[in-house]
Amino acid sequence: MNRSQNSLALTYKDAAALVGVEYRTIKLGVERGTIPTVQLGPRRMIPRAALLRIFGVEP
Repeated sequence: MNRSQNSLALTYKDAAALVGVEYRTIKLGVERGTIPTVQLGPRRMIPRAALLRIFGVEP
């Protein structure tokens, strides 16, 4: 990961890398509503704190 190491919101790709799952796992979670997203400009991003909580990862 690059600048996303300290970002409060992550791309789907960076979120997948952070919690050690495949991109499609993140995409399915978002589509099913189990992973929240926020709209930041033209991009849909995943809040870091919520993602870590969902996957049980310590920050």
